[in-house]
Amino acid sequence: MNTHHHLPCPCGSGTSYVGCCRPLHLRHILPPTAEALMRSRYSAYVLHLIDYIIATTVPAQQTFLDAAELMQWSSETEWLGLNVISHKILGKDHAQVEFEAYFRDGQHRSAHHELSGFVNIGGQWYFIDPTVPLPTMKQPCICGSGKKFKACCGKYLKPVA
Repeated sequence: MNTHHHLPCPCGSGTSYVGCCRPLHLRHILPPTAEALMRSRYSAYVLHLIDYIIATTVPAQQTFLDAAELMQWSSETEWLGLNVISHKILGKDHAQVEFEAYFRDGQHRSAHHELSGFVNIGGQWYFIDPTVPLPTMKQPCICGSGKKFKACCGKYLKPVA
């Protein structure tokens, strides 16, 4: 019997991992909301499930992600908790989740505060990664909507500080 399944979910939902993010990580179910996806991505970082991080990023962006680099960051970071501040539904295919993730990197305790953009493509939520090369505002959107990037997913990205 694998005991960590009964531990609280790393995402901070207050429920067990087996009843919360695990079915998402195993791809048994899709995250029903952008917030559920964001929480499951945080848990995936805690548990070093880098394949899940990549699979839940907008498909057009996945080739830009460096799995080894993500794994190193995930492994070298001591994850301390997650606080979801807000979840906003924007139109039928977009949402934003504002959160703070708490972690220790070496001796320093830090909080990563982010307003993340998410897009629903074909019934599945994906994270829009602002750190990878993005189309220009007039190019077609990364989500395949057929709209220009600036009129679609580009509206929901905050410049990376």
